Order: sequence, then structure tokens, then C-alpha cells
Amino acid sequence: MIKLKTLTFLLLLTSLQIFSQEWITDIEEAKTLSSSENKVIVLVFQGSDWCAPCMKLDKEIWSTKEFQDLASDSFIMLQADFPRRKQNKLSEEQQEHNNKLADQYNTYGYFPYVVVLDAKGNQLGAMGYEKSTPEKYYNKLKAIAN
Repeated sequence: MIKLKTLTFLLLLTSLQIFSQEWITDIEEAKTLSSSENKVIVLVFQGSDWCAPCMKLDKEIWSTKEFQDLASDSFIMLQADFPRRKQNKLSEEQQEHNNKLADQYNTYGYFPYVVVLDAKGNQLGAMGYEKSTPEKYYNKLKAIAN
């Protein structure tokens, strides 16, 4: 009985890892990958523990297998999170990095804010939360990239 519970738990963990979004948290790493893989960067400003539209965007778009399958060949996903709860606090270095990204790409402090960048970090366009399907949201990001 215990072995079955353990096996079930391990399978659940494995399936969660398979469907989780691959997020980069460093702009320089994202630029390098973007250049070498010929993909655009999708920079997502979010407040993961306080911003309701951010949580909806994550649940309805980023966390879906459909979006991840579409995006894997086109986008480098870069996350700039701004959590407020103490238990979700970022390292000082990561917070400083995210603040610099916000100073450069999100001067009005919109959340969620999705910025499409080329491999050099030039902004191609931006959008926010929209009630949409993963495929439609992906297509809008692709249109900005092209």
C-alpha cells in the first residue's frame, strides 16, 4: 500500500515537471539562447502572488500544454516576477535584476505586461492580459515577433 502511494506521488511530480513552463530569469541568458536558437524573447512582468490577472494569464496561457507546445519552437520565456509575500521574496540579486528590467521595459508598472524582444533586447511590441485561448494568445505574440 505504501509503495503504491509513493509511486503515485512520484508519477504526479514527474507529470508536473513535464508540463511546467521553462522560465529563464536572466536577460543575458535569454539573449544568448535567443540568438543561438533563432527565437524571440517573451518577457513577462508578473506579480505571482498578488496580481489576479497575472495568475489568470499563468493558468489560462503559460501553464497550458497547448501554449507550451506552440511556444517551444518560437520563444525564449523570460520571467520578471515581483512577489509581495515574504515567503515568496526573491534574492536581492534577482530583485535588482527584475527592477532593472522594469526600468527599461515596463516604465509604467503594468501587471501583467508581456514584452516581445529580439535577441539584442530591442522591444518589438507588448501586450497584457487578454481572455483568450492559448493558440490565439500565441498567434498574437507571433504577429508581434514578425
